[in-house]
Amino acid sequence: MEQRERKKYTLAMHTRRNHDLGKDKLWTLVLSLAIPTALGQAVNVLYAIVDRMYIGHIADIGDIALAGVGVASPIATFISSFATLIGMGGAPIMAMREGHGDHEIAERILTTGFYLLIVSSIILTPLFYIFRDPILLTFGASQITLPYASDYLGIYVLGSVFALLSTGLNSYVINQGMAKKGMFSVLAGALMNIILDPVFIFVFSMDVKGAAIATVISQAVSMVIAIIALRGKSTAIKLRFRGFMPSQVMKIIKFGFSSFIIISTDSLLLVILNAMLQKYGGPVNGDILITCSTIVQSYHILVTYPMGGMTAGCQGLVSYNYGAGLTERVKRSIRNLQILITGYSAIMFAFTIFGAGIFASLFTSDSEILSLAPRYMFIFECMVIPLSFQYVNVDMMTALGQIHISLPLSLTRKISFFIASLLLPVFFTASAAFFAEPVSDILSCTVGTIIVHTQLSRILTRREKEGFRI
Repeated sequence: MEQRERKKYTLAMHTRRNHDLGKDKLWTLVLSLAIPTALGQAVNVLYAIVDRMYIGHIADIGDIALAGVGVASPIATFISSFATLIGMGGAPIMAMREGHGDHEIAERILTTGFYLLIVSSIILTPLFYIFRDPILLTFGASQITLPYASDYLGIYVLGSVFALLSTGLNSYVINQGMAKKGMFSVLAGALMNIILDPVFIFVFSMDVKGAAIATVISQAVSMVIAIIALRGKSTAIKLRFRGFMPSQVMKIIKFGFSSFIIISTDSLLLVILNAMLQKYGGPVNGDILITCSTIVQSYHILVTYPMGGMTAGCQGLVSYNYGAGLTERVKRSIRNLQILITGYSAIMFAFTIFGAGIFASLFTSDSEILSLAPRYMFIFECMVIPLSFQYVNVDMMTALGQIHISLPLSLTRKISFFIASLLLPVFFTASAAFFAEPVSDILSCTVGTIIVHTQLSRILTRREKEGFRI
């Protein structure tokens, strides 16, 4: 296809979209893409939070069961992070190809991502189901909390194919500019979870097992809606179930690896945090600290998932304009996104100061936990404004295909959290492990902002001079 014909074809495809990523006003685009996706991620948090809220109020076993689910949840999130590897790896490539006019290749990349998600679930499900108890005991479960952690994780793992497909395919929906459809997919699943949780937990007296079953069913609903969206008549880049491209597999993994590192290592680091709290808290305080940690982690994902949603929603915008050679729009898009996400983080920081106690009371009525959890929440989130820069730095470099920059930036935060969470309890008390988060936030923000500030202009100048490369 000649370049002129290819441009005409691309523009024709965009008339069928919700937004013209190459022409619409950037503030309008950033808001219309970032906010629905952020809301979708905020709703997605309800999967975890609602489960924990109901579980924490189960008669007699609530606090112990909550600690068990708190140990299992980061492991479940780690499994789901493979959807990020494939979704946020393939979706920017798809958007770049569409922006460059390679529509057929864009559809084949979507198909390739779909089958990679299925293969991932086939590999992960038996592995984590068989070894779930040793994994849980290694990373924070006590003999008291293990039965609850094992019940929850076992059922979640058996339904992990729905979690992987719903999350992974949603990235391909969002990166086509269909942020509202992506939000609806997540919203429908979350609402289903809210409805089913009390039914399975209390009406059917299934306790922790009921919460896990409700989550699996809800993720299946989200998956179906995402597939319907990608098969719709008005969808520009359709899921056609044919055209798998083996040549794109490593590119998808390469592009998604830094985002995968963010999500997966966040989960693993929380697992390590729980293990340190259990080890240094001892038999008396270990389970209490992990219950507090479960509440802190619930609040942390409420803060960070919408930030990730904002950057994910705008990745397609940045990738498309980079593929189309509209470098000035790339710079302005990133700048506008940073303003938006920093404003959000400032609001959440204020809520942390004034609303932490209210949030903790949603999970427990235990006076000791209610006295400790708000303090740990403030410690954990006190550097959330610098953290907003880390999210933009990493995800926008990924959107530009600069994995050699985004991956080290991701690792900077993870490694610093890992070291701090291991050393702080040794030299101070078990609860000092909560300071690992602010230490890693400020360090990664400083390093990342300096690097991105010096490299972005060079990247875009090279795009203008050398043309499109991927």
